[in-house]
Amino acid sequence: MKNKIALGASLMCADYLNLERDIRLLEQSGVDYLHFDVMDGHFVPNFGLNLDLLKTARRITNLPINVHLMIDNAADYIDTYIDAGCNSLSFHQEPTYHIQKLLQRIKDRGVQAGIALNPATPLNTLEYILSDLDFVLIMTVNPGFAGQELVPSTLKKISKLKKIILENKLDIEIQVDGNVSFENIPNMVEAGATMLVGGTSSLFLKKLTISKATQKIYDLLP
Repeated sequence: MKNKIALGASLMCADYLNLERDIRLLEQSGVDYLHFDVMDGHFVPNFGLNLDLLKTARRITNLPINVHLMIDNAADYIDTYIDAGCNSLSFHQEPTYHIQKLLQRIKDRGVQAGIALNPATPLNTLEYILSDLDFVLIMTVNPGFAGQELVPSTLKKISKLKKIILENKLDIEIQVDGNVSFENIPNMVEAGATMLVGGTSSLFLKKLTISKATQKIYDLLP
């Protein structure tokens, strides 16, 4: 995913009755990876995609799968999701103890390791784990539901993180998730985002096919 803006598709926004069809369309349209949200109904007020769905997706596609654990007890499930076939995995800073240990565990399994931050979580929580990160997921909405409005201050947060990465000469991707819309994408990329998670604001729209929506996104990218 280096040297370009990587476009991911949020599977929580796909048509579950036609999941294989949507995945095939995403493959054909040139999407770079599949984003897989796991929610426990506790850390976030919703339930997300389960392990069986991930295993199903892994069987039918060679696209990289990026897992986002929005759960309280990520340490108990990291190995399970890696065993199921994910290529990169992030968990949240807010409910997690021993963050550096978990990041190293992920990397030791040959999987890219990331940390996710809610809109109100400050960047200084990353200070002592920056060298352990492959990517940071900046939530641009409060996690749990699709279709929310962008939290405006998160654009400044992306810019600040980009500055930290450059100043420290680090090789860290900045992933953004939440109202990644046609209107917001240019501002997100300008701020420093290098990995986009497309959902109901762009990739999965009733008025556009997945192919046309993907092309419209790529037309917005530098």
